[in-house]
Amino acid sequence: SQGRRQEGRIRNILVRGIEEVVGTYQAEKNFGFVIPDSDKFTSDIFIPIEHHNKAVTGDKVLDKITDYGNIAKRQKPEGKVLEIIGNINDPGVDILSIVKNNGIPYEFPEKVINQANKCPDSISEADMYGREDLRDLTMVTIDGEDAKDLDDAVSLYVDDEGLYHLGVHIADVTNYVQESSALDREALKRGTSVYLVDRVIPMLPHRLSNGICSLNHGEDRLALSCLMTVDKNGSIVDHNIVESVINVNERMSYTSVAKILEDEDEEEIAKYKDLVPMFKDMAVLSGILRKKREKKGAIDFDFPESKILLDADGNPTDIVMRERNTATGLIEDYMLAANQTVAEHFYFMQSPFVYRIHEQPDPEKIATLSVFVNNFGFHIKTRRDEGVKPKEIQKLLKGIEGTKEEAVVSRMTLRSMMQAKYSTECTGHFGLAFDYYCHFTSPIRRYPDLQIHRIIKDHLRGRMNEAKASHYEEILDEVAKHSSETERRAEEAERETEKLKKAQYMENHIGEKFEGVISGVTQ
Repeated sequence: SQGRRQEGRIRNILVRGIEEVVGTYQAEKNFGFVIPDSDKFTSDIFIPIEHHNKAVTGDKVLDKITDYGNIAKRQKPEGKVLEIIGNINDPGVDILSIVKNNGIPYEFPEKVINQANKCPDSISEADMYGREDLRDLTMVTIDGEDAKDLDDAVSLYVDDEGLYHLGVHIADVTNYVQESSALDREALKRGTSVYLVDRVIPMLPHRLSNGICSLNHGEDRLALSCLMTVDKNGSIVDHNIVESVINVNERMSYTSVAKILEDEDEEEIAKYKDLVPMFKDMAVLSGILRKKREKKGAIDFDFPESKILLDADGNPTDIVMRERNTATGLIEDYMLAANQTVAEHFYFMQSPFVYRIHEQPDPEKIATLSVFVNNFGFHIKTRRDEGVKPKEIQKLLKGIEGTKEEAVVSRMTLRSMMQAKYSTECTGHFGLAFDYYCHFTSPIRRYPDLQIHRIIKDHLRGRMNEAKASHYEEILDEVAKHSSETERRAEEAERETEKLKKAQYMENHIGEKFEGVISGVTQ
């Protein structure tokens, strides 16, 4: 009937989705129980005394469920304590509990550590054989102050005809992580590095991610370079993808580059005077590339992101705005260009590959959004056969800029979008308005990038024969699916730790009044 949802009844449960639960242990005289952290598991879990594993009241524990009980018969689920994460009051235990609850691997197995330790600290003559020597090319890394895993360097010069020669140089991680090795299997299992409020859980051991694979300045490093020639309209008129040897001239921070470009800070300009002309050209090219994307209809959700500052014990001391400036935008533009170029190149080679795709929004969600924004006098044009175009969404976001409804409408718009994911099919990226897109620029911290580096090198070295290609055809669907799942898992943990620290921060302000924006209404 109108407005009524369809109803169903669960007949029986075939497979349980949750087998392990993190919670707080509570000891009684002859038994114990675990109060789960997650609201997905609503019942306390009974722990027989022989399965308490020396846990005491107030311990955060990982608990395996041995019997799911029966609500109708008032039987509680039963379990046994697998591991004690730490006491509820110990610094960092709250975050670690979230990590364990999401099933994120935390410690590296010994075999993986041993393999990482065997990696050299510097590159040898033999490593450089047959590679393009780009050590004389002026290049920099630009990252946050605290980043230690530097996987991308950029170079730029303008020739006499006014063409921009942009180089995006990415750490050649696959040189050290061989396919199917213990290191590779662990990296695939993790799928991604996880960036939490108080720690990074890396995809690869630090020995690699902060060592030989990190593009540390002044040190020779192996890279995969995407060399692009860009005209004044932002069209990439020529490109070349090569295995290279590079040596980064300077490790720059976003803050420092923004000081040079935005604030024209004299001290900073004097400090990096040899590089300033390149930075100025970089800013111009960045603007050209951005304008070109905008013209095609790329959607930019410019949400203010927060950064939570913690003291040594993990207590939140402040919440500040994460900065977006000329420098962060510049790196973003260059990475997008390289990712797009690489994806298009291998699409036309008809190679097995892993793309990053973002599908068209669900027409129903767009219809709901359309009704919602009509109330504010905005209109979304959709075509029956083609659905909505990115340009329409872009127009809506531009229209609400600066209005008091902006926060609500842009959040609602974001929610009506699909989630981006990895796929072996190249169906394009709706939000970026790109027909071809992949993730190539972060092989230290994302497995799909590492995976396609292997494929790229097989092509460059003439090793992509029929057997190789069918091997990739066989494994890539699963790699794409698993990478999308681990990305979701990491996002979930990142969100949960942020919510937790924000709640802890607000505990000190109970009773005070604040202004807020309602960002969604449920039943």
